[in-house]
Amino acid sequence: MQEKYDVIGVNYNRTRKADPYLFERLYHLLSPSLHGTYLDIGCGTGNYTSKFAEKGFQCIGVDPSEEMLNKAKSQNKKVTWKIGKAENIDLPTESIDGVIASLTLHHWQDLTRGFSELNRVLKPNGKVIIFTATPAQMKGYWLNHYFPKMLIDSMIQMPSYEFIEACLTSNNLKIDNAENYFIQPDLQDLFLYSGKHNPKLYFDPSVRHGISSFSSLSNAEEVEKGLKKLEKDILSGESNSIIKKYENTKGDYLFMTVKKV
Repeated sequence: MQEKYDVIGVNYNRTRKADPYLFERLYHLLSPSLHGTYLDIGCGTGNYTSKFAEKGFQCIGVDPSEEMLNKAKSQNKKVTWKIGKAENIDLPTESIDGVIASLTLHHWQDLTRGFSELNRVLKPNGKVIIFTATPAQMKGYWLNHYFPKMLIDSMIQMPSYEFIEACLTSNNLKIDNAENYFIQPDLQDLFLYSGKHNPKLYFDPSVRHGISSFSSLSNAEEVEKGLKKLEKDILSGESNSIIKKYENTKGDYLFMTVKKV
């Protein structure tokens, strides 16, 4: 079966780049050692993996999409790139010092099995840094106003905080710290809510193509209708009041620092 990102991966790096602030937070929370080995699970085109490698860290990138990994290989030869999924990681037991899992949990087929595998490959005292969004946070996206069905479908596939925590606990992993992330105006990695402060981003087909909600979950008719309504509201100024109604303190995304029990 063709992987979703074998399709999305075409021209993916045009809009999906390693954001400096997000990389800084991943780096700070992971606190990697030059003597360790680190895994990027669901690495995609390896933008964040490569940033760690550029700092001299030994990295392994695992992704189920051959298209994405071909792009990863072309930009960095120092990283070990491997086809694979979170549920079945072709690595020795207790061989990894730390893991980053950025915007990948919602693509896993079995969260419990995935965390079981991460626990297996992690060394004692290893940690996992997760970057994700929860359905509770996504209810606060103003995108709900323009693309309601797409957001409902996106929230259905996104695991809740409570479910993530339960799956971790059942695999002897625990959340040591959780840190809310609010979209920054200068965000360079154009994922789903990247247009929070710049709604016009969504008019660019290449931006929408690099976002799985738009490229895989959405209904073309709803997207077309939503974009027309958004354009009309931007011109009239109505979009400002709509966006303001969705302001909240829950965070747009979430960093989780996970440790072995």
